[in-house]
Amino acid sequence: MPPCPPHSFKARLLLSVMFTSALAGCAMGTDYVRPATALPAQHHPAPVAETSETIIQAEWWQLFKDATLNHLVTQMLADNQDLHAALARLAASEAAAREAGAERYPAIGLSANQSRTRTSGETALGQISGSALYPNRRAALSLGYEFDFWGRVQRSNEAARAELLASQFGRDSLQLALVGELIQTYLTLRSDDEQLTITRNLLATHQKSIQIVQARVTAGAASALDLHRAESAFHAAEAQLSQLQRVRALSQNQLGLLTGQPALTLPMAVFKQWPQPPMPPVGLPSALLEARPDVRQAEEKLIAAQARIGVAKAAYFPTIGLTGLYGSESAALAQLFTGGAGLWSAAIGLTMPIFDAGKTSARVAQTTALQAESLAHYRKTVQLAFREVSDALVNLREYTAEDTALSAQATAAQQALRLAQTRYAAGYVGYMDVLDTQRTFHAAQLQQVASRRARLGASVDLFKALGGGWVATP
Repeated sequence: MPPCPPHSFKARLLLSVMFTSALAGCAMGTDYVRPATALPAQHHPAPVAETSETIIQAEWWQLFKDATLNHLVTQMLADNQDLHAALARLAASEAAAREAGAERYPAIGLSANQSRTRTSGETALGQISGSALYPNRRAALSLGYEFDFWGRVQRSNEAARAELLASQFGRDSLQLALVGELIQTYLTLRSDDEQLTITRNLLATHQKSIQIVQARVTAGAASALDLHRAESAFHAAEAQLSQLQRVRALSQNQLGLLTGQPALTLPMAVFKQWPQPPMPPVGLPSALLEARPDVRQAEEKLIAAQARIGVAKAAYFPTIGLTGLYGSESAALAQLFTGGAGLWSAAIGLTMPIFDAGKTSARVAQTTALQAESLAHYRKTVQLAFREVSDALVNLREYTAEDTALSAQATAAQQALRLAQTRYAAGYVGYMDVLDTQRTFHAAQLQQVASRRARLGASVDLFKALGGGWVATP
């Protein structure tokens, strides 16, 4: 029987690939279905919204409307080394996904070789014969393809794609955490600025008080005890100022690390001028948690774990592969591509596991257990996300009420201080009354700054818990 012409071989090979590929698709394992989570429809204490839709805003830090903060975040996104490492991990996951996807297609290779073989001049029986020299030259295309009857390649691709998405969400989760840390550190630095301003004002007040007391001691209207008390309060404020300057420098150094700018220097700013972030819209739905990158990362890892069960189960069934070769072979290079030098081969092979001492079943059990672990981790991540949102809502509500009360307290303490200073100058009260009212007023101011810092920090926690800021649309 004459050999098939090249075009006939190519056509049959293509038809074989198309036919057997059409038969493939019986993927082992079950398709992924998102597991149910027992969560309330909306977060407490926010009431249910009937006429608004809440949308996550990616650049949520801009809701604070602070140009310095926006610049710091931009620097961090460009120069933070942790983010650079996450981008490298993402690039590796993308390459792994492309590698897994390549298994869907035939592998085609090109080989070319030249050899010269000389046979022995003596046979094994000792008879003398002439030696011979055999040159050989070959050039051929080879093909290899595995038919995915049991969905091993399909499930492998599903796992690789899910791992890629998990890496993307992991990067987003890291970015969210780093932005939140940067904003919290920036809030701390600005609260340090405000406390420094308050303490410097206190120092000026103590300095003025020392002058007043000194004048009264000279005039015989006050004792030296009042002067020593005034000087003691002044030096205590000096020590507090030094401590605040140290804490602010550390906050600035941390901002430099986060932004990749070790020599970062930020001038002092007035914390009270910061605009308050918008309050969250009513009725934050629990479905917003789906936008959190850590929740989506956990789900993609669950999808990958589910797909790997199918990969493991496919090992129970035979592997069917197609191999082919098409090329030329001749003794002389000039005759390598002539009609008589052509060669080709095609074969379908089957490999069937018979006995592996339970190796395949152990792999199936292992992947099934890992899927159960991923499922528990996913549900725990969702539950933790819901708790973080609820905690942030409670903190934001209570810190807002606390800030209002402390603001009223600071106003009353300031009025009491003015009255005590006036009465002391008139000789109606002793200097201890002035010192007590000064301490009360100073403590009230610092408490108010701390409360405002906590209130803004709670809003940052809420942004992070929701996976970003919010935009309420009618």
